[in-house]
Amino acid sequence: MSRKLLTPRSSEEVEIVRLKIPAGDQVPNNADHPAVIARDALGGAHDDRAVCGLMERNGWGGTWTWTVFDYHHFHPDAFEALAVASGSATLMLGGPQGETVEVRAGDVMILPPGFGHRRLAMGDGFQICGAYPPGQENYTVVRGSSGYDDAMRRQIAAVAKPRTDPVWGAEGTLLKALLGRA
Repeated sequence: MSRKLLTPRSSEEVEIVRLKIPAGDQVPNNADHPAVIARDALGGAHDDRAVCGLMERNGWGGTWTWTVFDYHHFHPDAFEALAVASGSATLMLGGPQGETVEVRAGDVMILPPGFGHRRLAMGDGFQICGAYPPGQENYTVVRGSSGYDDAMRRQIAAVAKPRTDPVWGAEGTLLKALLGRA
């Protein structure tokens, strides 16, 4: 029995949100790239396997399905795509000094290396699929309470940029917004 492949909405129909938040005491965020959110890119709720499969087909790996940690954290060695498969949640993006963001089924985010995030609240059935560009699947989780230093900032700046968009593939809308080409 074959599974139906998930087809995202047309990128022209999707609202793109960019969040550029300066470094704070707990998280460095990213001096070069914003966090980007594509609102309802997937057209609502879908089976988590289909959502992860879409990102895998577009060259992003290390997929998993779960939620977001309820503490401030960041990844100094990876870009991270988070696609909401079902439900809704309130997230804090950018660390304690960041922005509160509501996400719901169909939304997709790319967080650049160093960008803080945590879950503040979630509705029933909230699930996300996470994915990473090739070579970044074995990422590190750093709690915001651990802090960061200049060596970690250099590590963040050295992480390779993604070559594909996790939703739309080569030269997709999220990738263009992340890299400043949109």
